[in-house]
Formats: sequence, structure tokens, C-alpha cells
Amino acid sequence: MADPLKCVVVTPERAVLDEPADYIVVPMYDGELGVARDRLPLIGRLGFGELRITRGNQVMRYYIDGGFVQIRNNVVTVLTSKAIAAGEIKTAAAQEVLRSAKVETTPEGQEAQQKAQQRARAQLRIAQKQAS
Repeated sequence: MADPLKCVVVTPERAVLDEPADYIVVPMYDGELGVARDRLPLIGRLGFGELRITRGNQVMRYYIDGGFVQIRNNVVTVLTSKAIAAGEIKTAAAQEVLRSAKVETTPEGQEAQQKAQQRARAQLRIAQKQAS
């Protein structure tokens, strides 16, 4: 029998997660990637969004803020600058980012503000899914 699927999430500060899984969905730069057992090896660039780890009927959700993913020998390794469990997302802070939008005059400022708002919306969606 092949090795069971495993998900490892690492940030610069700590190892966040090391769990077995039946199925994993990672937020890639250009969409989502589902990973089942015995998937071929892959290295990819992550975007920001929801990491879902399914084991039986249980689904664990994390907000991931970019980075890289490596899939090899039934181990999905996520290297990211930020990983937040859905239950630990600070919804008030995310809502404040959306409320405090100001008019930026430079293209760089506008782009940074749009990315911050997109990340805040993603965090709110993940927290909402966890609550329901």
C-alpha cells in the first residue's frame, strides 16, 4: 500500500501543521490545485487564499498568503510567509482594511491597496465558511 497523503505547512516563524489527509486543495497563483494520494511530483507558486485539508468528514481551513508548494512522495509541503487557521482569523481587522480604503494617488499605492483588500476579502470568506 502507498504512503498516506500528508500536509506540512511551514512559515518563517514555525511549523504550523503536519497532518495526514485524504485530499488537499492549495491556492495556486492562477487558481486552485487539488491533490490526492499518489499525485505526480510538482513544485508551484502559491497565491493567497484558502488551504483545505480533508480527512474523512472533517475539513481544516487555513488562510495562506503566497509562497511555494512542493508535492513529492505523498507529502504536500507548503512554504508560506503567513498561515492562519480559519478559526484564528481576525475578522474585525480584515473588515477595517475594507472600511478604511482611501484614495491613493500613485499606481503603486493603488496596487498595494487593492491587494490588501483582496487579501482581507479572502480572509473573511474563509472565516465565514468555518463559521457555517
